[in-house]
Parts: sequence; C-alpha cells; structure tokens
Amino acid sequence: MAKIKIQPLGDRVLVKQVEEKEQVRGGIIIPDAAKEKSQEAEVVAIGSGKLTNDGKRQAFEVKVGDKVLISKYGGTEVTLGDEKYMLMREEDIIAILK
Repeated sequence: MAKIKIQPLGDRVLVKQVEEKEQVRGGIIIPDAAKEKSQEAEVVAIGSGKLTNDGKRQAFEVKVGDKVLISKYGGTEVTLGDEKYMLMREEDIIAILK
C-alpha cells in the first residue's frame, strides 16, 4: 500500500497526539473509551498560512516537529492508513512545549 501524503490548506495544521503511558493503580484497568485524550501533540504538517485582509500570507508560529498543547475539543480526527491524526486551525494550538 502506498504511503498517504497530506498537505493541510490555509491556516490548518496536522498533528499527531502523543500517547500517554498507561498507569494501572490497584489493579484497575480503565477502558480506552473512558480515557481522556492527551492534549500534547506533535506537528506533522502545516498549511500555507492564513490569508490576511490585504492578500498576504501570515507566517505560522509553529513548525513541523514542534511539541504543542492543543485545545481539548478543537480539530477534526483524521485516519491515514493505520495512524490517527488531528487536523485543526493554528488558533486551536494553545502553546509550544520547549
């Protein structure tokens, strides 16, 4: 199967959420459906930038490879091959982790 490539449009960013390590306390295992998704992610691809009122492209504050915090309910979940990603606007990124 050919590897799928994706290029976000405009001010959109493709991120891959970082999997949290499962911690079992007292022998209780929490099912995946009840777990909260991580807000930490890595930027995989960025679009061309937001188009301003004067017709110029605004540069992104994030770049590919940055570790970021994303808003809890922002973006659209996308599955490419076997991998799950989130496609969101740059404004849904809360912070860059350094």
